[in-house]
Amino acid sequence: MAKQHVEEKQQDVNELMQVRRNKMQAFIDKGIEPFGRKYDVTHHAQELLDQFETLGEETVVRMAGRLMAVRGHGKASFTVIEDLSGKIQAYFRLDNLGEEKYGEFKLLDIGDIVGVEGTLFKTHRGEITVKVTDFSILAKSLRPLPEKFHGLKDVETRYRQRYLDLIVNPDVRQTFIARTKIIKSIRKYLDDRNFLEVETPVLSPIAGGANARPFITHHNALDIDMYLRIATELYLKRLVVGGLERVYELGRIFRNEGMDVRHNPEFTTIEIYQAYADYNELMDVTEGIVRQAALDACGSTTITYEGTEIDLSSFRRVTMNDAVLEVTGKDFSKAQTVEEARAMADEVGVPTEGKNTIGEIMYEVFDEKVESTLIQPTFVTQYPTEVSPLAKRNKENPAFTDRFEAFVYGRELANGFSELNDPIDQEQRFIDQQKARENGDDEAHMMDHDYITALEYGLPPTGGLGIGIDRLVMFLTDSPSIRDVLLFPTMKPIENQ
Repeated sequence: MAKQHVEEKQQDVNELMQVRRNKMQAFIDKGIEPFGRKYDVTHHAQELLDQFETLGEETVVRMAGRLMAVRGHGKASFTVIEDLSGKIQAYFRLDNLGEEKYGEFKLLDIGDIVGVEGTLFKTHRGEITVKVTDFSILAKSLRPLPEKFHGLKDVETRYRQRYLDLIVNPDVRQTFIARTKIIKSIRKYLDDRNFLEVETPVLSPIAGGANARPFITHHNALDIDMYLRIATELYLKRLVVGGLERVYELGRIFRNEGMDVRHNPEFTTIEIYQAYADYNELMDVTEGIVRQAALDACGSTTITYEGTEIDLSSFRRVTMNDAVLEVTGKDFSKAQTVEEARAMADEVGVPTEGKNTIGEIMYEVFDEKVESTLIQPTFVTQYPTEVSPLAKRNKENPAFTDRFEAFVYGRELANGFSELNDPIDQEQRFIDQQKARENGDDEAHMMDHDYITALEYGLPPTGGLGIGIDRLVMFLTDSPSIRDVLLFPTMKPIENQ
């Protein structure tokens, strides 16, 4: 029965599409292009609503948009036309248009894109309306909008056919308008503080700057394998070596990993580097960026995410060890041996197979038991050296690094640290990572000899920071999935399509 219903529904759609093609042909027979050309727009829908009193009922206005509703028959019809700014009612009447033009109106369908010209008036119900005196068909819609299109809910359709999602769900448009505001806000915040926006390679012979599995491609002319970048870090720090003291890059990153509500194989980050600074100053930068983006996109630093109120005006700061101690009661700073640390992890139910140092075990406990509890904005600092191959060691305790991660709603938002600028220490950490890679860890960092060479020329003390743009947009738009804030998220192909 289900298959029969689907087939009948498809047949109905095909019949509707044929009707629309017939109307398209009717336009052609009249000598009218059903897919029009330039249209001079004087106003958008919201401007007409806002400026009604100023424009009055004599000013001729021209607006364009998609026909979303038609009411009435015979010699007069009310319609709704929608553009990016919103919706406005338009009144098509035989007496105003003439018989020929009104006959063309009868060939329009919901979904068609039209340009209308006319004057404004208020209906008896007080609704501001365009009294149409002329119109043009700008694009004939050959497919009907889905049934109950005022609120398309099927997420597969929404993500696969984002254009349809944007047509029928105005709130989705607002999400992506907000995304643009957030990105503009971040750029302005940094530009105002003398940071220089730069561009670094997307293709590289080495996948460096993070622990992640890369996408591999092949360069035919050079006959070498290359990698889509998993981070921009190492190139940006080369620029700091070269004397560009404050740099940032905002762009796409690619990681060949699983997909869920927080992960997509390609995503957007910003990485920021400031010479003569340390991780404390980069925490201040993080707070400033997030606070200003919230103000610019939401008008407030207090937001609601999935029903929880979150105050983004300031971030709490706590060391990883203290955060673990607060949640689990286990103080890893007192562990003298790996066995003691492993016993602590066992007591709180965290497996430690393959973790061979106190730092790795403590990080595993943090990851499993603590991260999800960090609902209000929190900086977690002092990460173990073993899980921070590019961060500078802490002066008081070299087993830890001057690193932080920012968490909101139990999710990582940003990662930063005082950059490791000792080439000898960096080379040894690369060697340690290479050994892990040879032992089967395909996310371990690759050796990068040229980066070591760059450090040998001298990297000034530098603070670095990376922020996940998609996650920030998720928080500020109350979007539950990363796919809700990516215009075209990665989707599994549909078979036989």
